[in-house]
Amino acid sequence: MSFILLGILNSAGGSVPITATGGTISESNGYKYHQFSSSGTFLVESGAGTVEYLLVAGGGGGGGSNAGGGGAGGLLTPQADIEPNSYSVIVGSGGARAATTASGSAGQSSSVFGITATRGAGGSQSNSNGSSGGSGGGAGGAGNRTGGAGTSGQGNSGGDGSSQYASRGAGGGGGKGSSGTAGGSTSGGNGGYGSTYSQFLGFSGAGGGGGGTANNSGSGLGGYGRTGGGRGGTGTGPSGGDNPRAGTDATISTGSGGGGGGQQGGGNGASGIVIIRYAV
Repeated sequence: MSFILLGILNSAGGSVPITATGGTISESNGYKYHQFSSSGTFLVESGAGTVEYLLVAGGGGGGGSNAGGGGAGGLLTPQADIEPNSYSVIVGSGGARAATTASGSAGQSSSVFGITATRGAGGSQSNSNGSSGGSGGGAGGAGNRTGGAGTSGQGNSGGDGSSQYASRGAGGGGGKGSSGTAGGSTSGGNGGYGSTYSQFLGFSGAGGGGGGTANNSGSGLGGYGRTGGGRGGTGTGPSGGDNPRAGTDATISTGSGGGGGGQQGGGNGASGIVIIRYAV
């Protein structure tokens, strides 16, 4: 899933006021906002100008047993010149969780004005390296596996699996703000940090999901999801509260990754959002 925020930039020569429809419309602090929670159309009826926008793809789902956290969807902040026209806005959905010993699904890419943000990678199953994406997926916790690569300018890499134990902590998924961390002897790695854009209606997201752990000593903890990412699950240790056995879902409309599973499957990646704004 994704998030796009467009702002009309008044140049020295001035911009023609924009009149547009589409999405849920609101107004605040001198800007009008069009918010999309799914794909749709931004219709500019009149006016022209340069816009800036925030574009976030859907986050990847967490892998199954002893598995990596999902990577966040790619995030971009380019500019575009617009004029009266109908513009297609594609909002990437979040990747599905793996319910068993399998890798989570990648999210879906997002696009507008001919620019595409790359989908977040799913978290990898226990014995697999992480997959690449907007942000990379966390590696599985068995066999000293390597986290997946992120896309330059859009996100960061996923964390590696535990380097000291054959079947313990999986890596956290990468986020826009930082890479996921490696799994440890009794815990999964943390998801990478996302980013916050206060000028874009306070959007905060694109964080990686935490890695799961197969540790069965009763002290295993799933890695923390960051900035909307899901928490990783545990093995046969205590359940409930801050120590869930299954990976948790990422927060909706953030483009974040789902938590990797301990023994009960991973969490779903987040869907996205599109918000378009212009001066009024």
